[in-house]
Amino acid sequence: MKKAIKWLYANWMIATPFLAVYSFILVWLYVRETNYALFLIWVQGIIYWVHEFEEYVCPGGFLRFFNHGPMRCTRDDFPMTDVGSFWINIPLVYIAMPLSAVLAHFFGLEWGIWTALFSVLNGLGHVGFWVIFGRKYNPGLCASLLLNIPVGIYTICYFANHVDLSVTAYVLSAIVGILAQASMMIYAFGFLVPRVKKTGCRRP
Repeated sequence: MKKAIKWLYANWMIATPFLAVYSFILVWLYVRETNYALFLIWVQGIIYWVHEFEEYVCPGGFLRFFNHGPMRCTRDDFPMTDVGSFWINIPLVYIAMPLSAVLAHFFGLEWGIWTALFSVLNGLGHVGFWVIFGRKYNPGLCASLLLNIPVGIYTICYFANHVDLSVTAYVLSAIVGILAQASMMIYAFGFLVPRVKKTGCRRP
């Protein structure tokens, strides 16, 4: 059991290209024409799988970049580890984003619009890394520039112009999107940075 869990922590990201391709085919065929706004919500999660593919598979190396860059550590696998990466990404991208699209289908589009704002904010985070660390590539930057930011902004604009939602719905969606992005930052700079200060680059 321990070996299986360890394998999962190290290899969860290999599913991303298959999930992205097959999910996109399904929503293109069965959702796009019947409910374009819902299609755009589904697309946010699909884009994020592409984003993770760039971060962790091809070319990969996001953990190394994050530990050497923002964390200012000399290790490739600490303080951000495979386990930490798994628990940051799986609940949010594999569960919350698809679940929001399902809820948007059954209970109203307001359940899913937060995903577009989150996608934009996360993409801007990679642009921020590019600026801060000497305009050098970081894994996830290309997907951010080509998909996360433009498609996320397009989705928000489409909703603002074509979907009749209340101001309250938009405000709550914005709060959820910001909190989703903030959760990653809180983990990194509220937990990992103190960990590095306490132990250096050595595992405690």
